[in-house]
Amino acid sequence: MEKYSMSNKHGWTWSVPKFMKRMKVPDYKDKNVFGVPLIVHVQRSGQPLPLGLQQALRYLRSQCLDQVGLFRKSGVKSRIQALRQMNESSPDNVNYEDQSAYDVADMVKQFFRDLPEPLLTSKLGETFLHIYQYVPKDQRLQAVQAAIMLMSDENREVLQTLLCFLSDVTSSVEENQMTPMNIAVCLAPSLFHLNILKKDNLSPRAMQKKYATGRPDQKDLNENLAATQGLAHMIIECNRLFEIPHEMVTQSRNSYVEADLHAPTIGELCKQLEDDDGTYQTHMEGRLQNLLKEAREKSKYWMSCSSSDNTELYYKKVGDGNPLRTLASVSGGGSAAICGAEPRAARAPSVGCGPAAMESV
Repeated sequence: MEKYSMSNKHGWTWSVPKFMKRMKVPDYKDKNVFGVPLIVHVQRSGQPLPLGLQQALRYLRSQCLDQVGLFRKSGVKSRIQALRQMNESSPDNVNYEDQSAYDVADMVKQFFRDLPEPLLTSKLGETFLHIYQYVPKDQRLQAVQAAIMLMSDENREVLQTLLCFLSDVTSSVEENQMTPMNIAVCLAPSLFHLNILKKDNLSPRAMQKKYATGRPDQKDLNENLAATQGLAHMIIECNRLFEIPHEMVTQSRNSYVEADLHAPTIGELCKQLEDDDGTYQTHMEGRLQNLLKEAREKSKYWMSCSSSDNTELYYKKVGDGNPLRTLASVSGGGSAAICGAEPRAARAPSVGCGPAAMESV
């Protein structure tokens, strides 16, 4: 970014306020789906994308890909509002059968527009825009891959889900006439929050002056074009975006070799535990029992939340400033799935941590 951006435009917005003030964080108890941060959805259900939105994408993918102008044609406002209300009142039991494809598509678009921060995140949104404004075309894929690696887990997972879905929409372009660029024109404003962020950051006087003529300035036009072209490119390259660049893997491997570091395998870890008069299974069982005991005693930082029938769901925030979650789900039979707050590269494959694990409980 420093090489290709303008001298005063490096695409980084990671500034820290000079005076830190403790902000009151909303609890979002009055909301279930719309306007709720992705991290709160993870804490509540173990999944960053609400079940109702997942069902909406499945419905559109299976029933509606032949609809001309999907995401371009507007739905009916009253029916969209009814779909929103249905998601808010019963988020785990939403039925889209016989619903208009355009109403459901508009509801999906509104979900991303109503997020408290853009899907591309407040920190990295400007970086993505500058990649598509200043970085040469032959280097954009690698730059976007690097930017995606800096995203939080929940945003990255939802972005991947959405881009793969939109790629499927464009695969039926002969029926629905929606190319990657056509879809990007319709969805980029909702994903980047461009107009919303600009109005929030301007003083009333500056906003009145800026919009008095009714015409956007050149900077706005350039950023909107970058957002549209960027989203179209990400849809086309969705299968490669989430790969770690080969050069980075090689560099990382070489650094471990030079440091003479060895990451133990699961088998080696089990052997170490056996040498300590224990096994991997007994170690994990002990961790599980301690976790369940904390939940039963309602110790500090554990909070319960509603879930499907016959299931108690608790989540815990690690109090070190990092959004890592420790989450336990206990069914009526006493089984549980644990999502531990280990480092990303050190998660044991035998411990479920994600939608599949949560659905199996």
